[in-house]
Amino acid sequence: MIEIPSDLNPALVPLAFLLGHWEGAGVADFPGAEKCNFGQEVTFSHDGRDFLEYHSHSWVLDSQGAKVRPLESESGYWRVDADRKVEVVMIRDQGVVEVWYGELAHQKPQIDLATDAIARTASAGPYRGGKRLYGYVNSDLMWVGEKSTPDVPLRPYMSAHLKKVADLKEWAESLPDDMPDGVSFFNPDGTPYQG
Repeated sequence: MIEIPSDLNPALVPLAFLLGHWEGAGVADFPGAEKCNFGQEVTFSHDGRDFLEYHSHSWVLDSQGAKVRPLESESGYWRVDADRKVEVVMIRDQGVVEVWYGELAHQKPQIDLATDAIARTASAGPYRGGKRLYGYVNSDLMWVGEKSTPDVPLRPYMSAHLKKVADLKEWAESLPDDMPDGVSFFNPDGTPYQG
């Protein structure tokens, strides 16, 4: 279920499905790079202004699912206009800054993005641009990324399936002050506690 926080900027309601802390795993595979399974943590948050703040960290996983080493990190800001056009400014740890444009699908929580502008530092690897597809499917966040370099035409390079992680602080704050302890959770007559 998609929840819309009461303090969310009204302009961001179409992007509310992205909000939260997500964790999961995926596969990375691109010519010239190691093919691997990876773990990922993604956070989309807001502070009342007209953008979502985005942070992503991923790491290589071994065959047992344990973290081996960092894979990549990125952060940025997401906006959407009244016509459902999405714009993203993203900074990646490989020395790349990107501007992405795309749109929110009609009547479903799905975003297609493509790079519009790219800036690279001298130490960044070869990169020409990319596409990404994000979708909210059965309460999970899924995404697939494509990229191209001067030597490799546009092709998929990463995809992941992420599940929302409960915000325990927010959950704890929502408990009533008169919440009984676990032993006395049920009333003496056997009916469930009514808060």
